Amino acid sequence: MGQEVAARTFTRADRTRYRQKVRRCLDVLERMLRESRFAGGRQLIGCEIELNLVDSRGEPVMRNAEVLDAIASPDFQTELGQFNVEFNLPPRGLAGDSLAVLEKRLRADLNSAETAAQVLDAHLLMIGILPTLTPAHLGADALTAHPRYALLNEQIFAARGEDMPLTIDGAVERLRTTAETIAPEAACTSVQFHVQVAPESFGAYWNAAQAIAGVQLAVGANSPYLFGKELWRETRIALFEQATDTRSDELKEQGVRPRVWFGERWVTSIFDLFEENVRYFPALLPICDDEDPVEVMDRGDTPALGELRLHNGTVYRWNRPIYDVAEGVPHVRVENRVLPAGPTVVDTLANAAFWFGLVRRLAEDERPVWSRLSFAAAEDNFHSAARYGTEARLFWPGAGEVPASELVLRRLLPLAYEGLDRWGVAAPVRDRLLGIVEQRCLRATCGAQWQVDTVHALQERHHLNRPEALRRMTLRYAEHMHANEPVHAWPVES
Repeated sequence: MGQEVAARTFTRADRTRYRQKVRRCLDVLERMLRESRFAGGRQLIGCEIELNLVDSRGEPVMRNAEVLDAIASPDFQTELGQFNVEFNLPPRGLAGDSLAVLEKRLRADLNSAETAAQVLDAHLLMIGILPTLTPAHLGADALTAHPRYALLNEQIFAARGEDMPLTIDGAVERLRTTAETIAPEAACTSVQFHVQVAPESFGAYWNAAQAIAGVQLAVGANSPYLFGKELWRETRIALFEQATDTRSDELKEQGVRPRVWFGERWVTSIFDLFEENVRYFPALLPICDDEDPVEVMDRGDTPALGELRLHNGTVYRWNRPIYDVAEGVPHVRVENRVLPAGPTVVDTLANAAFWFGLVRRLAEDERPVWSRLSFAAAEDNFHSAARYGTEARLFWPGAGEVPASELVLRRLLPLAYEGLDRWGVAAPVRDRLLGIVEQRCLRATCGAQWQVDTVHALQERHHLNRPEALRRMTLRYAEHMHANEPVHAWPVES
């Protein structure tokens, strides 16, 4: 959900003070890195899942506050839209059967939350973009009643000075509309993986995560529809990039960087990314706390670096750098934000196994892939995979431009197996989860492909209009999601 903030207005003095404070925090972070002030020991992983709320017809339910009261668990929190909630899991190790235990925990907690939500005629759905959303669902009243979201909305549109155009060209259909609030951002629901690493390893892990972002999307796409139109296989990427864009057309022409950002270069340190944030992006929420990070450092304690962290939370990198403090000890981690939510818990854990295994194997390679892959090629892979899913052609060093499924099967799955072995993941757990990714590639399918095939079948065989086909598909999707059968095994029903 992000850091808590209180409602307020900002003065010019607030912005000046904030800029000075965030730069002071940056200096302290550099000193902490230089003096090795960070947690060592074992690497930890984490997971967050954003979910949609729907009624018995598959339509969005704008009642997240009531649903959260009914669920009554601190692991579930609000998200931007009133039809969203977020589920957070505590950090853990990856060795042994940890992923299998995590799957059981996720299933149990989601089942419990589903039972609680049903009392309010609400159901939890893991999907990248809810197919039954319409523009009417995404007005100002769709935003969760929370000061942070109101402030973000106000500041983004103050920076733009005009309505937000949303323009997405799909292979067949296209979307042309505008938004008066950031509510369309709430349509984008994701799963986020975290890996805590030693600061000296951060650059390698972040670079590895960037290098495989396109591959992740190709096998995990799950957002083909927006406002009734079939667009990209992972339309969420294009929508999120546009729905939080603070730039006018003139600023885009000047080369001003977008706040939803793939990046522009490989890095050597987490400091590189925080320094870019401070150098390139003006404050959206210029809120200062009372901490003097230099004073805290000088007395031997750990600074919170609140301003630096808040600013980082308003720059939406697909692989985000994280500085955090747990039990008084600072640590850093990579937050992977590439994938959509769903389709099932087991598919989510398969995506996790593929990412954790592959990113570790590539990060520890003696000849890293980013020394042979241009950053521009990695970004091209990312957007090509978002557009075409399993049908994307991706560039990889030593292979050239190849179909995404072939790249995964021939080159990357074996590396993911090696990576999970380095994590100490139990072989049966490893084989089951990576086997799901393998089957998606062999069958050239993913969540997005199932959605499209099912909608087409419903339209063609039953002569349904698009909205009704989307609604029926959503209900069938929900049944399969709760059955927890991997998406490659779902029949295309009509």
